[in-house]
Amino acid sequence: MRELVRSGDFTLGKVVGEFEAMFAEAVGVRHAIGVGSGTDALKIPLKALGIGPGDEVITTANTFWATVGAIAEAGARPVFVDCDDSFCMDVAQLDGALTSRTRAIMPVHLTGDVTDMPKVMAFAERHGLAIVEDGCQSLMAQLDGQPAGTFGVAAGFSMHPLKIINVWGDAGVVVTNDDEMDRKCRLLRNHGLRNRDEMEILGYNSRLDSVQAVVGKWILRQIEDIVRRRAENAAYYDAGLRDVAGIRLPPRNPRVRNVYLLYMFFAERRDALLEYLVAHGVEAKVHYPVPIYQQDALRFLGHKAGDFPVTDRHAREVITLPVDQHLSVAELDHVIETVRNFYSRK
Repeated sequence: MRELVRSGDFTLGKVVGEFEAMFAEAVGVRHAIGVGSGTDALKIPLKALGIGPGDEVITTANTFWATVGAIAEAGARPVFVDCDDSFCMDVAQLDGALTSRTRAIMPVHLTGDVTDMPKVMAFAERHGLAIVEDGCQSLMAQLDGQPAGTFGVAAGFSMHPLKIINVWGDAGVVVTNDDEMDRKCRLLRNHGLRNRDEMEILGYNSRLDSVQAVVGKWILRQIEDIVRRRAENAAYYDAGLRDVAGIRLPPRNPRVRNVYLLYMFFAERRDALLEYLVAHGVEAKVHYPVPIYQQDALRFLGHKAGDFPVTDRHAREVITLPVDQHLSVAELDHVIETVRNFYSRK
């Protein structure tokens, strides 16, 4: 960081290119483009594809705000399908969401898991649709050995402080194997500038800060250890909670390398359990108590409660436990014991 300050190379500096090269190698892609946030990492590929007003993008009803925010920023309309108990898109429902206005699919790899991408890709190919993956919660996850973010034409990742690579603020990365997508994303993130004096297209100010690239390089060197520790913590929870009456663990797909950004399970008396955990020093949370399709901001879509019943059930039953790589065995044991104590009370 001191070297960066001495250089004054704060905007699209040398360190940004170094970080992008490291990130591309880690994910296994040809190109990585650093941008200002995970949301921008989803929006910019949509804009690069020419998606805009009048177009529709299919995504999942169980997701974070940024997914639909990016679609809306591009000018398109989000169209939802339900999820399954992996917390990812139920790809069997894609047919029902398809219209003449559908241009793309944005599968969301939620919690660290991976959507059934071979089926999504087959559907997209049949109907001539682009795929932009929302990998913000699943950096380094894999399906059948293929990394999340390498199935579609592009993918967006977040480096928010709560993500797998957690920098000191908002930051994101677009990845792609497509040279033209890479070229357009680089233009779009920097005002559409071909060079200092020529604007090729209208773009945005969404550059990855050199400061965040320095932090990102530091953490990226640790990435394999980070995801290994999170998976080990999740397995420890699974072993300690599997036989607890009152909870149900989600299915664990042996084809998936789950990186467990979030550790979630289904709980009876979920709200009471949440209160009990917090009272006993466990920073448990709910992702997400109000499904995004029921939010006031999306009333214009005309949905009502019950339109996506699996998503609704998850909103009632799911709880999230801490699973990060910094937890000690003693802390994991405390979490397990607290959950077990809650359900053993008369």
